[in-house]
Amino acid sequence: MLTRLGLRLRIFLFFCLLAAGGAALAAGALWLGWSRAEAALPTAPFVTAFVVFAFVNTGLALGVWLLFDEYVAKPINTLSASLRLRAHAGVDSAVDAEAARYLGDLAPAAQALTESVSSTVMDSAAHVAQETRRLRSESDRLTALLTEMPLATILLNPSLEIVLYDAQAADVLARVAPPRLKAPLADYYDLAPLRAAMDRLSPETPEAAFDLPDPTGATAHDARVKALGDDGFIVFIEVAARDHPQPAPRPLVFDFDLMTSPGTQEISDTPLRDLSFVPFDTETTGLSVAQDAIVQIGAVRVLGGRIIEGEEIDTYVDPGCPIPPAATRIHKVGDHHVRGAPDIGAAGRALHHFARDSVLVAHNAPFDIGLLRRFAPEMGVEWPHPVVDTVLLSAVVFGTNAEHSLDALCARLDVTLPSDLRHTALGDARATAEALVKLLPLLEGKGIGTFGQLVQETGRHGRLLEDLNA
Repeated sequence: MLTRLGLRLRIFLFFCLLAAGGAALAAGALWLGWSRAEAALPTAPFVTAFVVFAFVNTGLALGVWLLFDEYVAKPINTLSASLRLRAHAGVDSAVDAEAARYLGDLAPAAQALTESVSSTVMDSAAHVAQETRRLRSESDRLTALLTEMPLATILLNPSLEIVLYDAQAADVLARVAPPRLKAPLADYYDLAPLRAAMDRLSPETPEAAFDLPDPTGATAHDARVKALGDDGFIVFIEVAARDHPQPAPRPLVFDFDLMTSPGTQEISDTPLRDLSFVPFDTETTGLSVAQDAIVQIGAVRVLGGRIIEGEEIDTYVDPGCPIPPAATRIHKVGDHHVRGAPDIGAAGRALHHFARDSVLVAHNAPFDIGLLRRFAPEMGVEWPHPVVDTVLLSAVVFGTNAEHSLDALCARLDVTLPSDLRHTALGDARATAEALVKLLPLLEGKGIGTFGQLVQETGRHGRLLEDLNA
């Protein structure tokens, strides 16, 4: 039980025990002296002496604890956070020797150790970077090749979830909803024609043609499906040049770890690395959840502990009212930006589809989630998603006494937050996602491996923010 308490709280309880033990010993000594007195003595002086001693003893214990907390407990927490940043998040921050000056040689020794380890890691990182450049070059060639072909390519795992899509496929999927990895293809299309084509596949018939209608039924794409043994399926969708101009360069989006889709399990038992996260942010007409409106939404996706490049939402939202100049000065969104933009109903539905089967992530989440839930009737959806607040994650990793603003968190995690992107929805969403990616290994390093464990730990900091998973 005690091991689950924070270091500073355990030290405080230790000094409380010392104060209580001292008071108990004093009470016992006074009682022994009074009981052995030869003549009956009044008890009032003994009681007065005990009260004075207990008061002074408690004050002394409290004073010593404050000094111990300031010069020992806090520096130990700071030192451990710095070491975890280096070990788990790759943040090359120097050990704060000044903060740990009362810990003797501990801080210099920790710095020497981390520098030695960093030297070895840097050698390995140089080799990894070289291989990464080679693989990226090959990926760029494959992307260019697929872009030139008049076919949209989608790779599906055996559960018919999207594992890979190219630029043409991204544009085709975006006609229905924002494309996303791990999404069931059924989120975009009626799969009855595809399943009928799959039933026709055999060793003698490795491919089968079918029509892939969009949800409105207005158009249908000529498509083919090919089985990849027991590993899944690949779908080719013909793209007519007259209807589909050459797409802008876009990375090939894939995650082959998704080829083996894990079985369904309770989210509380799901490892953090297996979850899909959607860090998002909103810019608004003001700071009131009850009265103000959304003018911009930005969102990205984190899957497998990494940001999925190319999967994002960045849209203005028509609030249906003038944007106050005071709000425009902060987020630089004016009335001319939102003129002709989708209303909150359309923009909210797009975000809802983008975040399907995902954990929503925000910095100071009660504000942003509160707005989504307030406008849910206009969107025609509900927002039952699990929620992660990076304010609470910061408190879990760095302690409640640390500053937990987005700027402070990004600085601590060595996340670049350009000033021109600060207070833009996509810029803040991207910064929140990068912070989340670096916080996940720090949480795992503290033994927090599943979503249920994370909710339990963040619930301990409910005095900072409302726990939206309660």
